[in-house]
Amino acid sequence: MAIDDSSFATLADQFLERIADAVEDAMADADADLQAGILTITLPGRGQYVINKHAPNREIWLSSPKSGAHHFACRDGVWVSTRDSGVVLPELLRAELGVEV
Repeated sequence: MAIDDSSFATLADQFLERIADAVEDAMADADADLQAGILTITLPGRGQYVINKHAPNREIWLSSPKSGAHHFACRDGVWVSTRDSGVVLPELLRAELGVEV
């Protein structure tokens, strides 16, 4: 079921805030900067993650120095890859960053 623009904005903003908080709480050396729907996570020696909401497609996009680029759509409250339904964003972040979202 597709979500409307307002619901997408609310869900995406809340999710990005949870990621930023989880990274800041779990990783002392990480810098998580959330500005205007774009979350930039800088990990010294490991690279930079960029996670942003893409309103036209109602997706969250991830650029990872470890796994590359991914697009996620909200399916039943879970951010699932648009290319591989076996990849969900919270699990990918747990595997790559070691944080629970």
